[in-house]
Amino acid sequence: MPDIDKLNELKEYCNNHNVKLVAVSKTKSNAEILATYKAKHKIYGENKVQEMVPKYESLPRDIQWHLVGHLQRNKVKYIAPFVSLIHSMDSIRLCKEIDKQGRNAGRVQNCLIQVHIAEEETKHGFSQEDLEAFFNSDEYKSMEYVRIKGLMGIATNTGDEEQIRKEFRWLAHLHKTLKANYFSESKTFTELSMGMTNDYQIGVEEGSTMVRIGSLIFGERDIA
Repeated sequence: MPDIDKLNELKEYCNNHNVKLVAVSKTKSNAEILATYKAKHKIYGENKVQEMVPKYESLPRDIQWHLVGHLQRNKVKYIAPFVSLIHSMDSIRLCKEIDKQGRNAGRVQNCLIQVHIAEEETKHGFSQEDLEAFFNSDEYKSMEYVRIKGLMGIATNTGDEEQIRKEFRWLAHLHKTLKANYFSESKTFTELSMGMTNDYQIGVEEGSTMVRIGSLIFGERDIA
């Protein structure tokens, strides 16, 4: 079962730093999630749509569900009616599909743009050049059902804290640049999702507003 003492410790840390805590509940049971829900936590992150949907349908409706893993375009329609925040909008084609399914569901989809900041080729995400072209495009300007709330990044999987800090610092700088150039009048472009179990403190130190933590709360991930 989850470590409720650790959850409360993390909640206090996040509250003290004005940071949102997303409890990553991928592969975890409804009973495990409910144990943390009873400890007054209501924001959960899932990696896979096929896990998120049945949990949404069976767990309390005041839970905020965040999609934190890679999102396939053909799965967007299943979460469009209820998802609170998509962290991993990583391509123009995905953004167009989110806009389409938001229209179909009759609700604006809150999204973070995933930016490629790691030195690993396996990570998804926009480059800075792609982002600037995207924000200047007619396609983006015509979208009515996507609300860009900020950026998300996943640092290189390394024990080199300076490498991680450098990547997070670059993402925070990019957030400020985009805010100034494209969202200067927006009151909602405020989020910077960076930091997971092994690097969340570095993320917070570099300006994160949202951390995604699973194993510290729920224990090691079950094999999915």
